[in-house]
Amino acid sequence: MSWFILFLAGLFEVVWAIGLKYSEGFTKLTPSIITLVTMIISFYLLSLALKSLPLGTAYAVWVGIGTIGTVIAGIFLFGESMNIIRVISILFILLGIIGLKLTTN
Repeated sequence: MSWFILFLAGLFEVVWAIGLKYSEGFTKLTPSIITLVTMIISFYLLSLALKSLPLGTAYAVWVGIGTIGTVIAGIFLFGESMNIIRVISILFILLGIIGLKLTTN
């Protein structure tokens, strides 16, 4: 269950990262509120996952999920570039997440 909670925490990290972009430096109310609420949820879920997962593993996986999701969102929502180097880099992050999962009890 901790891994599922950690995955959800990573998804909420993606939402708040996107919200930061839409909030335009916290100058737009609705995106700012969404950003702050999803930050709290993400950190709370991470804290729950940390009850049974090692700190280094959980944090790296949380950040990795957030990184991958944010890069993908940037490509589709904001027209950021998608080139072979970015794709390979994301695959390396994904492999790291899988490796951490497989080597954690």
